[in-house]
Amino acid sequence: MSLPTSSLSLPDTSRARILVAGDVMLDRYWFGDVQRISPEAPVPVVKIDRVEERPGGAANVARNCAALGAHVSLLSVVGADDAGRTLRTQMQAAGIDASLHEDAALSTTIKLRVIGRQQQLLRIDFENMPTHEVLRAKLDEFARRVSDADLVILSDYGKGALSNIRDMMDIARAAGKRVLVDPKGDDYSRYVGATLLKPNRNELREVVGRWADDDDLARRARTLRDELNLGALLLTRSDAGMSLYDAGGVIHEPALAREVYDVSGAGDTVIATMAVMLAAGSSMPDAMRLANRAAGIVVAKLGTAVCSLDELAADLRHT
Repeated sequence: MSLPTSSLSLPDTSRARILVAGDVMLDRYWFGDVQRISPEAPVPVVKIDRVEERPGGAANVARNCAALGAHVSLLSVVGADDAGRTLRTQMQAAGIDASLHEDAALSTTIKLRVIGRQQQLLRIDFENMPTHEVLRAKLDEFARRVSDADLVILSDYGKGALSNIRDMMDIARAAGKRVLVDPKGDDYSRYVGATLLKPNRNELREVVGRWADDDDLARRARTLRDELNLGALLLTRSDAGMSLYDAGGVIHEPALAREVYDVSGAGDTVIATMAVMLAAGSSMPDAMRLANRAAGIVVAKLGTAVCSLDELAADLRHT
């Protein structure tokens, strides 16, 4: 089943208060020109002429929430380094109330991408895990901040900031808050009781195995929902769109016809849009339809990006 778009409208997102917790990172881009192959190895030589730094991971989720008009708080861990300070500055510039706990033993996660002729040629990751003491302090602050939020996003990139996620889920549920989770890894027992779990196809296959067809997928999704006591499961399916599995069955939303430039960070946009629209009063199906449109906007941009409220409104007008 898919839904018509004629009645789709934006709620008042200025009322939405979102708390984002998870793994933040700095996405660093080296842009350049490729004119020759290296004589040392069969690889392109890139002459770098421009460098950009953008928030990634949970920081990109928070930035997307803010771009959609919500009041956003961000809770995470960074190192005592230039990348951590850059993220603080970027969050402040985006109007996000960011509490980034500093861990002297941690290097802030950096994803370095080398771009030549508008194509990603290489990605280099710099990362390590935060210490227990910093994570404990973050959990205590989470407990204090959760009461001020309408809805919580837990953005799990497997970098360690959500090592206490089960405690965080318990705290949020005890406070009566809806929790949306972007999962990582194959241990989904960490996410028991989530309002919404948003895996992509590859992530879900790691947990439920390969499915033969959509009916088989629906059965596996229903079993997972029952086992984990999930309110809903939102599966992002790349060029096949999205599928929402909840107590009422399944709703499919086809992908929009776009020129896809870069899918990096599109999942951040999806969960951010879902959260903001739900907090502003949209139904789950309508929030999914809006998230699908927002994702279509950001994949037409290079690198991690956001969909603004104005862009989403313009896209709806041109339907």
